[in-house]
Amino acid sequence: MVEKQKINEVIVVEGRDDTANLKRYFDCETYETGGSSIDDRDLERLKRLEDKRGIIVFTDPDFQGERIRKIIMQAVPNAKHAFLNRDEARPKGKGSLGVEHANFEALNQALAEVFGGEKVTDEFGSAKTQEPSSDRSSVSKKELLTEVLSVKKNY
Repeated sequence: MVEKQKINEVIVVEGRDDTANLKRYFDCETYETGGSSIDDRDLERLKRLEDKRGIIVFTDPDFQGERIRKIIMQAVPNAKHAFLNRDEARPKGKGSLGVEHANFEALNQALAEVFGGEKVTDEFGSAKTQEPSSDRSSVSKKELLTEVLSVKKNY
C-alpha cells in the first residue's frame, strides 16, 4: 500500500472530480464549491474552516476558477492558495481545464509551494521541490516534502 501524505488544511476545490484526483495521492479533506457557484453560506463555512484548520484554495486555472478564488480571497484573506498552470490542468482528450486532470508531480509541486517550497529543475530538466534556504543537501525529496507540506505519515 502506498503511503499518502497528510495535508492538515482543508483544500477548497470546485467539484468531486477534483476531490477524487487529490485523494488518489494525498490524505486530505476537501470542500467542494459545486463549480462556479459559491454563496454566503459557503463563505461562512470557509471562514470557520480557516479558523479551525486553515484552508487552501485550489481552483481550476480558468475564468470560473479565478472568479471563485477572488471571491474567497475577499471573504477569507488569510486563506492559502495553490496554483496550477494551464498546461498542468489540461485534459488528455477533450474537456475543460481542471485540477482533476493534473498529475501527481503538478499537484505535489503546487501544494509544496503553498508551504514555501520552490520549483527548481535538475540537470535532466525534471521539476523537483527544494526548500527556500537549502542548507541540507543530504535530505531526501520525500523527507523534504514531508517537512514542507507539514504532513504526517499515514501507516
